[in-house]
Amino acid sequence: MNLHIENGTVLLDSEDGYHPERLDLYIQGNQIAGIGRCPDGFVPEKTIDAANQLIIPGLINCHTHTYMSVFRNLADDLSFSDWLFGNIMPREDKLTPEDAYWGAMLSCMEMIKTGTTTFLDMHMFKHQTALAAQKTGMRAVISRGLSGEGHREDGLRRIKEAKEEMERFVNESRITFMYAPHAIYTCDTEYLSLVLEEAKRDNRPLHVHLSETTEEFEQCLNTHDMTPVAYLDSLGFFEMPTVAAHCVQLTSEDIDLLARRGVNIAANPKSNLKLGNGYAPIPELLDAGVNICLGTDSQASNNTLNLFSDMNYTALIHKGTHHNAETISANDVLSFATRNGAKALQLPDTGSIKEGALADLTILDLNVPQFMPRNNLTSALVYSANGSEVNTVIIDGEVVLEQGHMTKVDELEIYEHINDIMTRIH
Repeated sequence: MNLHIENGTVLLDSEDGYHPERLDLYIQGNQIAGIGRCPDGFVPEKTIDAANQLIIPGLINCHTHTYMSVFRNLADDLSFSDWLFGNIMPREDKLTPEDAYWGAMLSCMEMIKTGTTTFLDMHMFKHQTALAAQKTGMRAVISRGLSGEGHREDGLRRIKEAKEEMERFVNESRITFMYAPHAIYTCDTEYLSLVLEEAKRDNRPLHVHLSETTEEFEQCLNTHDMTPVAYLDSLGFFEMPTVAAHCVQLTSEDIDLLARRGVNIAANPKSNLKLGNGYAPIPELLDAGVNICLGTDSQASNNTLNLFSDMNYTALIHKGTHHNAETISANDVLSFATRNGAKALQLPDTGSIKEGALADLTILDLNVPQFMPRNNLTSALVYSANGSEVNTVIIDGEVVLEQGHMTKVDELEIYEHINDIMTRIH
């Protein structure tokens, strides 16, 4: 479809940061065909009046578990071990594949309604997350969570399921894949090496939880006489492009190693803080040249998939702990949630508004108190916005949210299924 977005304020980015301009956008098919000028021969099939609205690149969530939306507000104020092993994992065992599908549907809807257009997911069911992304129109990078020991049957089955999912959606342009060994405490050395071999064979990136807790860090030191980062590096893990989620417990040597290997760090500040684990040392990672992106983690630990909230936390935490208001800027944080995320997920045609880029856009209403006065719209996105301002979302040139309403799915049907699931689980 040819879309003309008129009268809007477009947030463009350059080397010196983001700046808003009053410009019309022209979308042809799934690409941005013109910014401020109408392409030759362009005939709009639909026109969106974006007066008093801000058009930004769609946000990119670089670490989540969409099926876990059913666990929102269910296991709060617990230690990490009690939360994961005592509450979440036993409830996961009760979920059916259909439950996972509706959980992922709820998550996709929540992300779209708060301006996220792309996400990196780690799941434990066969095809449900990809089906939900396909149904809602989201751009997704899918990774089946892999855990196991050596060549045991259960671990091999998970790898087989991951490969089958990749094959099933090979022709779906919005969906790509990574291999995802869950963590060093759920995969032994032989199994990690096995997954790495598969990733190299298929030329797929890797997605892993890494150095999330002090327990994980200390256990690795006791078992391998190395930090988790050094341990994975010793296996050749970082020879493949990697998105490492969390990276809270890091030494200065770890930070240097991550920078040298080009590892992308998906920081999850709200989830890490809520579980009492701390937070990734983003200023130090930035100083070393590491690419930082943002993830929400799941609703089981973060309680929302709202990246506006995580952007806010990311900026504020480090200003306070470093006693330096200049340590991370609003420009930095917005980059984490857009173009840095695109880099991490190997999606070079997303994350910025430019001619030839994929048309993944979020449009926010500026006629709300938190955006008044309009002194600095980049600051407003990080320090004032709460996600409720999202009005319209376009993914791959398709309007998936219009005037706050989902265009491809029935919202009430999703709520009904989620409530039925929770009634049964409880």
